[in-house]
Amino acid sequence: MEDAVQPSQGQGQQGQQSSQGQQGQQPSPYWKIIVVSSIAAGVQFGWALQLSLLTPYVQQLGVPHVWASFIWLCGPISGLVVQPIVGFFSDHSTNRMGRRRPYIMSGALLVAAAVFLIGFAADIGHSAGDRLDCTMKPRAVGIFVVGFWILDVANNMLQGPCRAFLADLSAGDHKRIAAANIFFAFFMAVGNVAGYGLGTVSGIHRFLPFTKTVACDIYCANLKTLFLIDIILLAAIVTTTLVLVGEVPLMAQRMGWSAFFSQFSGAFRSLTGPIYILYAVTALNWIGWFPFMLYNTDWVGLEIYGGKPQGSPEVKSIYEEGVRMGSLGLLLQSVVLAVAALLGEQMLKHTKISERKWWGVVNLILTVCLGLTFPLTHAAKRFHRLHGSTSPPKRIKDYTLAIFSVMGIPLAVNFSIPFALASIYSSSSGAGQGLSLGLLNLAIVIPQMIVSVVSGKLDQAFGGGNLPAFGMGAISAFISALMALFLLPKPPRRAPVPQMITGGH
Repeated sequence: MEDAVQPSQGQGQQGQQSSQGQQGQQPSPYWKIIVVSSIAAGVQFGWALQLSLLTPYVQQLGVPHVWASFIWLCGPISGLVVQPIVGFFSDHSTNRMGRRRPYIMSGALLVAAAVFLIGFAADIGHSAGDRLDCTMKPRAVGIFVVGFWILDVANNMLQGPCRAFLADLSAGDHKRIAAANIFFAFFMAVGNVAGYGLGTVSGIHRFLPFTKTVACDIYCANLKTLFLIDIILLAAIVTTTLVLVGEVPLMAQRMGWSAFFSQFSGAFRSLTGPIYILYAVTALNWIGWFPFMLYNTDWVGLEIYGGKPQGSPEVKSIYEEGVRMGSLGLLLQSVVLAVAALLGEQMLKHTKISERKWWGVVNLILTVCLGLTFPLTHAAKRFHRLHGSTSPPKRIKDYTLAIFSVMGIPLAVNFSIPFALASIYSSSSGAGQGLSLGLLNLAIVIPQMIVSVVSGKLDQAFGGGNLPAFGMGAISAFISALMALFLLPKPPRRAPVPQMITGGH
C-alpha cells in the first residue's frame, strides 16, 4: 500500500492556500526522503558516463576537439527550456499519479531511449552508410547528437521534479530540506562511484559480447555495455520509488500555457535580492566547474598522457589509457564527494560555519585545484618532449589523482547548498518548489551554454589543449567564492516553503 504525500490544494488563492497547506502538513519520514533521493544514483550513473566517456567518444567519431564542446550545448539549452516548464506543470499537475511522479517516470523512459541511441550510434550510422575507413562518421554523429539531446531533456525531467518532490516531502522543514539535498548529493556520489568505477574497466564489454561489432570497437562496446547497465539500474530505482512513495493527486483546476508565462514572469518580478545574489554566485560557480566537467578525462588522455583520440593505434591506446586514468580520478572524486556530503551536514550542524561561508571556502579550494592543473600539465609536457607519447611517471599520476580527489569537496557543496538555499529563499518570493528550482536551473544552464560556446575557441586561440578553459574556470570560481563570503546574505531561520506560485504580481 502506498503512503501518499498530500499536496496543498486550491487554485483561486494558490499562493496563500499552498503556503498554509504546507504549514499544516507534517513532514514525511526520512526513509521516504532517502528512497526518493536514491533516484539521483541512477541519474548520476548515466551522467558519470557522459562526463567521462562521451567527449573522447565523439572525437573518435570524427568531431574535432575544437567543436566537441558545441555538442554539450544540448544540455544547457534543453535545461533552459525544459526545467522551468516541467517545474511549473509539475507544481500544478492534477494527474492521478500525483504531481511529481508522472514526470519522474516519463524522464526515466526517455533516458532509456536516449542511451540506446548513443550506445548504438556507430552501428546505426554504419548501417545507414558511414564508411569504416573514414575518420568522420556523419550519420553516427547525427544519431549521437539526437540521443544526447534526448538524454539531457530526460535528465531535466528527472532531476527537477525529484528535487521538488523532496521539498514536498520536507513540508517546509528547513532541516529536512537541507538533509534531503545532502542525501541527494550523497546518492549522486554513489552513482558517480559506480559510473566512473565501471568506466575504468577496459573489458566490461565481455559481459555482453554482442556489443562489439564491426563498426563498434572495444571502447565503443564498453560504452554501449555501460549504457545498457544504466537502463537496468535506473528502471529498478525509479520503479522502487514509484511503488513505495506515493502522492495524493492535486484537486485544483489544470493550468495552461498562459498561466505558465504569467506566473513565470511574476516569479521573476517577485524575486528578492538574496535570490539574485544566489543566482549570480551559482552562475559563476558553474563557469568555474563546467570546463573541467567537459574536458577532465580528455585533459588526462591528451595532455597528461600525451595521447590523441585520432592517429596511430599506439597514440590512441595511450589516449584511452589516460581516459581510464581520468575515470579513476573521477571515481576517487566521487568517494570524497560522498564523505564530504555526509560530514558537511554534521559540520554545519555542530559549528558556527554557515552554509554561505562554507560555499565560499570550498570555491577557494576549487580555484586552487584548477590553478594546479597548469604546473602539472607543463611538467607532463616536459616529460613527453623527452620520452614521447607514453605513460607519465608515478608522481605526475599521483598529483593528477590528488587534484581530482580534492575537488570532490567543493563538488559536494555544489550539488547541495545552492538548491537548499533556493528552497529557503523562495519562501519570501512566493515561488513554488518546481518553478523556483527551475529558475535556479537558469543560473546553471546559461553558464554552461557560455562555456560550451567559448571554451573550444578559447583553447584554439591559445594553441589547443584544455588549460585556457581551466584558467577561465579558476578565475570565475575565485569571484564566486568572494561573492559567497561577502555578499550572499544569511537565510532566515525558518519560513514556510510554498509549493505553488501566485500569478501576475
